[in-house]
Amino acid sequence: MTKYIFVTGGVVSSLGKGITASSIGCLLKMRGLKVTLQKFDPYINVDPGTMNPYQHGEVYVTDDGAETDLDLGHYERFLDVHLTQNHNVTTGKIYNSVITKERRGDYLGATVQVIPHITNEIKEHIKKVKDKNDVVIVEIGGTVGDIESLPFLEAIRQFRKDIGRNNVLYVHVTLVPYLHASEELKTKPTQHSVGKLREIGITPDVIICRTEKTIPKDCLSKISLFCNVDEKAVIQCKDVPCIYEVPLMFEKQGLDDIIVDLLKIKTKKPDLTEWKAMVKAEKTPQKVITIALAGKYTTLKDAYKSIRESLSHGGLANNVQVKIKSVDVEKAETDIGKFLHDVDGLLVPGGFGGRGIEGKVKAIQYAREHNMPFFGICLGMQTAVIEFARNACGMPEANSTEFNPKTKQPVISLLEEQRKVIKVKMGGTMRLGAYPCHLKKETKAHAAYCKDDIEERHRHRYEFNNQYKKKLEDCGMVFSGENETHNLVEVVEIPGHPWFVGVQYHPEFKSRPTHPHPLFREFIKHAAAYKETKI
Repeated sequence: MTKYIFVTGGVVSSLGKGITASSIGCLLKMRGLKVTLQKFDPYINVDPGTMNPYQHGEVYVTDDGAETDLDLGHYERFLDVHLTQNHNVTTGKIYNSVITKERRGDYLGATVQVIPHITNEIKEHIKKVKDKNDVVIVEIGGTVGDIESLPFLEAIRQFRKDIGRNNVLYVHVTLVPYLHASEELKTKPTQHSVGKLREIGITPDVIICRTEKTIPKDCLSKISLFCNVDEKAVIQCKDVPCIYEVPLMFEKQGLDDIIVDLLKIKTKKPDLTEWKAMVKAEKTPQKVITIALAGKYTTLKDAYKSIRESLSHGGLANNVQVKIKSVDVEKAETDIGKFLHDVDGLLVPGGFGGRGIEGKVKAIQYAREHNMPFFGICLGMQTAVIEFARNACGMPEANSTEFNPKTKQPVISLLEEQRKVIKVKMGGTMRLGAYPCHLKKETKAHAAYCKDDIEERHRHRYEFNNQYKKKLEDCGMVFSGENETHNLVEVVEIPGHPWFVGVQYHPEFKSRPTHPHPLFREFIKHAAAYKETKI
């Protein structure tokens, strides 16, 4: 029978429930089990697709086109799996489904209530990802005590009753703060958090203690006593410089042994050989390079989470430590050289809206003219086309209709089908999910992938305008990747440049620490070579 692990959090948000869930899944997978992960988010939005990155961090996109929480990126990277729209469920999705059923008459005139209708719907969504998995790990977003989380917590309380005590395990992630004034760790926040959880009817089987200092044995014993949890099941999770160390930290404390014992699963010991080698490589780079990340949301690291991780993966593939210099493109518009003179490569990420576009264009011009390795993703590719059209093709008014609907040279424009949907609704109406792309031989893109046909994930509304294709080709730009079915440009590059590549899709969603994405690998490789030319 499929086993279920529910991960909750208390005291404060952003404690790392997603990393905890991913690390547990990673260890269980390395024991030979088939594992999947699911995230429940308590906000009422149907998905994070229309939310500002400053509110929610990046929007992660799956192969089937779901716009999801960024924790799904952690799940996919740690377990090297591809998840679906069923793996991220929000309050908005749950209520939308229940209301649809009520309007259809499915409840036969009953009064629709949180219990049982909402909680039953939540439980049905948990079962949707069961498939042939040995273990399903479900992360409950938010913190215990939030009013929004209560239906989800009630549903997972019922779940153990429904399928049997030995088939469900509760993991609670909490904070053990260090007070610098008194120089001591405090267990009281954990005690209160677990107490709140027990009021709901859930007693955790495992407590993960997030801490910046090593927790002494007497503190762990105190947490065990007051929270009614076995002392060996009180696990400390200390701050580490590399998130991929967390599974090793858990394994050292025997967390995976505790879990399989409590769930009565017979498995082999985890094979961590490849994982340990990857973490060792992360800690022992041969050189250090700096990549400029020129975007709109640089003050919030989570806004470009997958890109930051993918740059790190590219570094692993080249025995290089990648330092990221965030460049605020609005501030950089006046003197871009001041921001880029000391970096080894430029990455311009995706985004929406016209704010900061001119700064991005100037940054790309600097990289192109100084032979600095450049990688443009989604909007980064589109601004690369705008920059090249303006400064290499004599088209001073080149622009996107997203930023200037009346531009006389719309090198980037809205597709006809997008003009229709944008007037109706915003959420879930872009080109989303995995689409095929054919690569031209003897191009940088083909050399990176070493194959003719690829499939990558998209999240955008505007496309390259094919009316300007010949003009840009005559000026030296190569369109090295295309979606032949829809006649859409996917990859652009400049042959005479050491490494100047822009892609319409989001390769960061397919990069893994043990299998870095080929484009990030090649970008970092050329950035390291560029640094050598400056020495």
